Amino acid sequence: MIIKNLKKYFTFEVQVLDDKNIRRRFRASNYQSTTRVKPFICTMPMRLDEGWNQIQFNLSDFTRRAYGTNYIETLRVQLHANCRLRRIYFSDRLYSEEELPPEFKLFLPLQKQ
Repeated sequence: MIIKNLKKYFTFEVQVLDDKNIRRRFRASNYQSTTRVKPFICTMPMRLDEGWNQIQFNLSDFTRRAYGTNYIETLRVQLHANCRLRRIYFSDRLYSEEELPPEFKLFLPLQKQ
């Protein structure tokens, strides 16, 4: 996910289905300070840098670590206002910046010398 920090409260939520056929939600926000894992929702803090940010969220790893189950599929992605969205995409694994197509890359502004 590539988003722009507008210096306001921001949260996003991803709902997944696990191998026990249970719907779980992961919520990340920039106004929480602690991680909490409850039976159906895991909330966690997130810090955004100035300007554009690239957020990589390994759903399979988070599902396994938080609930001890296996990720099956994503059911819903929900963004709660106060950011500018450039792109949301899914991939089969984490790719290096060099492996990504140009439209998925986070371009940083050139520094004046």
